[in-house]
Amino acid sequence: MSVNCVDATIELANEHEVPILMIASRRQIDSEEFGGGYVNNWTTEEFARYVTDKDKKGKILLARDHGGPWQNTREKDAQLGLRRAMESAKSSYRSDIAAGFQILHIDPSVDIHGQPDVDEVLDRVFDLYDYCWSQAQQNSREIIFEVGTEEQSGSTNSQEELDYTLNEINKFCRKNKFDPPAFVVIQCGTRVMEMRNVGSFDSPVRVANEIPAEIQLPKMIEICNRHGIFMKEHNTDYLSDEALQWHPRLGIHAANVAPEFGVAESKALVGVLEDNGLHELATRFLALAYESKKWDKWMLDGTTATDRDRSLIAGHYVFSTPECKELKAEAGQLLARKQIDLDAHLKQQVKSSILRYLRSFRLVRSA
Repeated sequence: MSVNCVDATIELANEHEVPILMIASRRQIDSEEFGGGYVNNWTTEEFARYVTDKDKKGKILLARDHGGPWQNTREKDAQLGLRRAMESAKSSYRSDIAAGFQILHIDPSVDIHGQPDVDEVLDRVFDLYDYCWSQAQQNSREIIFEVGTEEQSGSTNSQEELDYTLNEINKFCRKNKFDPPAFVVIQCGTRVMEMRNVGSFDSPVRVANEIPAEIQLPKMIEICNRHGIFMKEHNTDYLSDEALQWHPRLGIHAANVAPEFGVAESKALVGVLEDNGLHELATRFLALAYESKKWDKWMLDGTTATDRDRSLIAGHYVFSTPECKELKAEAGQLLARKQIDLDAHLKQQVKSSILRYLRSFRLVRSA
């Protein structure tokens, strides 16, 4: 989500000697061909080099999150057809592999021209899988694959569809002598909107027409285990500590988190500015974030969110803009007079947010 988030993750992984996947969507980080991404304006190559240089104990695994057609804003804006969007996705993957990414998420769930059925999506998975495998072989790279075949909706998959999908993917891999995927993304009843999780996983009440997560998930994990694949949950942000502590008990193998850490840093930035009388700078940051309109896709229908809430949701999208860098440099100088290191403070707040997950998942001991 930001340089501070990247640094916080690397430091925690090295300090506690726990492996952490650092997942980059194509909007966050992409190759030079696509103009990089909004996280520090890094290209794939620059990002990989930065992490590798800082990760002294080699605990970070670089992962492409949501690779696939129309996963980059440029492809959507250009209204690319399927063939060109697939070629574009392959070009992005090619840069990932060359840069040393170790995990690739093959996700053709987005289609701006319609809603493909499961077999059409699987055909796209196979095409991208074949391409990435060949590129990895040519570059003498070992790649771990993650597959996901539908967008996260906050509900749960059907058991029949998951079983069918994994069966078809394993048949494809056996036929082509490819390593099977290590992870499959499953709808776990998690979905992030605004600054909360609105899915059924953490809901105290039953959701209509849906099997409760605590009943459904063990059945889904059983299917994964039968097919020899790990289950990965997306949109884990903002779940309660109690819900997170159930993850290892339920047998969930991996979980993705992102927006919560960006919001934690935005709240910390506004908080330290306001607490130290720098209200004009705080107002400038909130206005910059609000005017980006990056909060729009996160809003619930009939929302009661304030403009301040919207700014905090969108804050991490503007960290790398010239205006925000200038604002932070000014704030950093003023806070230094009070012996406050601004980025160290922000990084510590992000670390606290990440540690909540590491402790709940029993990856580090609770304090």
